[in-house]
Amino acid sequence: MITGYIPTSSPEDPRYRKTWWDIPFIAYYVVVFSFIRQLLVIKVSRPLARYFGLKRETKVDRFGEQMYALFYFMFFGAWGYRVMTQLPTYWYNTSEFWKGYPFWDLKPELKSYYLIQFAHWWQELLVLVLGLEKPRKDYWELVAHHLVTLWLIGWSYLVNLTYIGNAVYMSMDIPDAFFAFSKLLNYIQWNTAKVYSFGVFFVVWTYFRHYLNIWILWSVRYEQPNIPEWTRHWSWSEGVYMPGWMQYQIFLPLFLLQGLNLFWYYLIFKVLYRGIMTNEVDDHRSDDEGDDDDDIPDKTVDSIPRNFGDASLLCSVESS
Repeated sequence: MITGYIPTSSPEDPRYRKTWWDIPFIAYYVVVFSFIRQLLVIKVSRPLARYFGLKRETKVDRFGEQMYALFYFMFFGAWGYRVMTQLPTYWYNTSEFWKGYPFWDLKPELKSYYLIQFAHWWQELLVLVLGLEKPRKDYWELVAHHLVTLWLIGWSYLVNLTYIGNAVYMSMDIPDAFFAFSKLLNYIQWNTAKVYSFGVFFVVWTYFRHYLNIWILWSVRYEQPNIPEWTRHWSWSEGVYMPGWMQYQIFLPLFLLQGLNLFWYYLIFKVLYRGIMTNEVDDHRSDDEGDDDDDIPDKTVDSIPRNFGDASLLCSVESS
């Protein structure tokens, strides 16, 4: 149950503000996500992995991670879309990121969506730090990634940039759902299906991670100056945080994110090209986990970090 109801808001269109009770709300959902994760891994993904012939514990665990990722990003991609339909920013109507700033009075779904995403990333960090998953070779990079993500989500929420945050979230979560699905097909070695799935993922990634994110970059550069004149300063009491330098604080991380996405895009394109030429999207490199002699060799698909964008999302908004 979210808190911070604004009594002066209309009963037909209730609004909520930030409160200190948001913290226990987040803590509660950290526990909820831990429960859902374990339930999904033990009751759903492990039996499925065994059914499809995966034997190595490491592969079974990785299959579970991607099953959880698929459900999470499918749900939050769809929920992010639903939230956007309630906002003037639908479908990436970027001028509305700025016209009505500050967006301190939040629709209940937008506030819930933001805080529950925040809880998810706290839970992801705890899983890494407590060693609940077998560490990958990029363990410390993932820890740093999650810390930055948490800072960005919190920052965008605090400075009332939730409209652009929702847009960037969606552009990251939806491709990640397709990516997780491709990796699941990869683990169970449905070779033809995984090639076609990867092709669809490539198109979805292109549209969301590049076209839409470049459009958001354009908006930050050319539409952000259209914010109301009275908001062009930093004031906690007024809920406005848009001094002149803030445009660069928003633009630069988004620009860097797009550069990183283009790097991954290059790797994805190489995998897709090989898939078209040879009907194989495998990269026969070990994951340095000692299990490349059984089940499936890990793939190039596996070398592209899951959730690469989630955090980055806010990169844009705040500075993932």
